[in-house]
Amino acid sequence: MKFAYTIVYVRSVSDTLNFYRQAFGFETRYLHESGEYGELETGDTVLAFASHAMGETNLGGHYQKADPDVVPFGVELAFVTEDVAAAYTKAVSAGAVPIKEPAQKPWGQIVAYVRSKEGSLIELCSPINS
Repeated sequence: MKFAYTIVYVRSVSDTLNFYRQAFGFETRYLHESGEYGELETGDTVLAFASHAMGETNLGGHYQKADPDVVPFGVELAFVTEDVAAAYTKAVSAGAVPIKEPAQKPWGQIVAYVRSKEGSLIELCSPINS
């Protein structure tokens, strides 16, 4: 088995894909003609978005909708970059909500946090040197 997808249910798939392109530089890998599902070009693991309408169809409403106006889920999307400070500035300029500015962790990694427009908590971090 391998971890292949993370799917976040959102209000607008196309708006979310556009935000992730502007804020983090991820290009759209796939957008279904219905606009109800889309994926980003993120490497081995696919970050995808589906509409709340698809969430209703798939899950019968048995999930908590991401909402930028309430406290985020206890889950974060982590994006690795060599320049966390620049990534943080770019994300905030594109409309991400700043949570925590870049800071060095005791193990040497630089980490910052933002919240995306659809409400996801995002960690921007440098690679861990092993």
